[in-house]
Amino acid sequence: MPLIRIDVIEGRSEADLAAISAAVHRGLTECFHVPERDRFQVITEHRAGRLIYNAGYLGVDRTDGIVLVQVFLSSGRTPELKQSFYSRVAELIVETAHTRPQDVMITLVENERADWSFGNGVAQYLTLPKEQWK
Repeated sequence: MPLIRIDVIEGRSEADLAAISAAVHRGLTECFHVPERDRFQVITEHRAGRLIYNAGYLGVDRTDGIVLVQVFLSSGRTPELKQSFYSRVAELIVETAHTRPQDVMITLVENERADWSFGNGVAQYLTLPKEQWK
């Protein structure tokens, strides 16, 4: 059920973008037990100067190789699970997408299941039996 937004500065290869996408999804399945088929992502490339970031905020040395990942998901994960997710996704992006760990920024945006409609103007998590969610 998560909706993922991935923002990067233009110029990355298709292979790197695919690797970033796969890394985020793998982190979701491994750490949050999101079903494999539950994949909704928006990847946006920005012209230089259109993705603004602080290159040294909180002592982290960022470059234009920055990857911003926003994950919209239902609430309920523990801080420990969230930390394992951040760590795993960063590790996978570094391994597969020619990216420095300092350039991986991840935010979680939590909401409730009633906040989702997957089509037809219906809040499926309110109307479908739970066994159909997977």
